[in-house]
Amino acid sequence: MARVKRGVTKHARHKKVLERAKGFRGRAGNTIRMAKQKVEKSLQYAYRDRKVRKREFRALWIQRINAAVRERGLTYSQFIAAAKKAGIALDRKVLAELAFAEPAAFAKVVDQALAARAAA
Repeated sequence: MARVKRGVTKHARHKKVLERAKGFRGRAGNTIRMAKQKVEKSLQYAYRDRKVRKREFRALWIQRINAAVRERGLTYSQFIAAAKKAGIALDRKVLAELAFAEPAAFAKVVDQALAARAAA
């Protein structure tokens, strides 16, 4: 039976890893043993940080909403509670975008929430 040497397969596998390691510093970008470790770790970071990104954006939206409603004499938690009473179904992403890009529209939303808060 003929001997199988796997040179082509090995080269293709190494090439795939080194392609992903492109741009890594030092030997991590051009030595297969180190590149494998770094690529694996980078994939772990990528998986973790896809979840972290969602948390960070939510925190950013909350900060923007808080800053905008404080100008109108409310805190973030008071505004959210009032918005729920008023039946305002906008999520934090949309509210933050309104506060940033359309202050007049956001002011109307805050006024609606305040009216519902005063009525209760």
